[in-house]
Amino acid sequence: MALNAYPPSVKELIQRLARLPGLGEKSATRIAMFLLQSSREDVFALADALRGMRGRIETCSRCFHFTDQDLCSFCADPDRDTGVLCVVESTADLMAIEQSGAFKGRYHVLQGVLAPLEAIGPEDIRIKELLARVEGEKIQEVILATNPSSEGEATAHYLHKLLRERGLKVSRIAYGIPMGGDLKYIDRVTLERALKGRLDF
Repeated sequence: MALNAYPPSVKELIQRLARLPGLGEKSATRIAMFLLQSSREDVFALADALRGMRGRIETCSRCFHFTDQDLCSFCADPDRDTGVLCVVESTADLMAIEQSGAFKGRYHVLQGVLAPLEAIGPEDIRIKELLARVEGEKIQEVILATNPSSEGEATAHYLHKLLRERGLKVSRIAYGIPMGGDLKYIDRVTLERALKGRLDF
């Protein structure tokens, strides 16, 4: 059914839902139809939850992860390793690492990467705040966990230089073959990085 066939309020909802990541017009239409068939209480509760989230959620004053307090749960946790700092591009990346259960230190969210073609420079992401943290906190190691894109690599190289000048141990997350992967389907760049980053067995 064409979008114009819906009442204006439903059409607007579909258009707004379709702007969400991973949703196209068809998925947005299915969600809108589900909401139309749901009880008023459920729909109003969803709307209240969205309003409440947007009204209460800010960024942590230390690491810039999302929180409804001054400090997020990671920065406020006394059991986290305060000597190791993992630098990520976004909160989504932070959550992916956290869900792995492999890291027990603290985080720093850059809120972006260096992208000269889009006029995003060092002053546009949280690099100044990162440098203030490594100087003010007892950080012994910084793990650079930016994505393996050209922008993520450029950001990691830039940060590596700045942090090494300050005498810190700086490491980079490894890239390689995913568990269950088949070598013949792995791209050339991933294979090259896996070979260069090989470990003693």
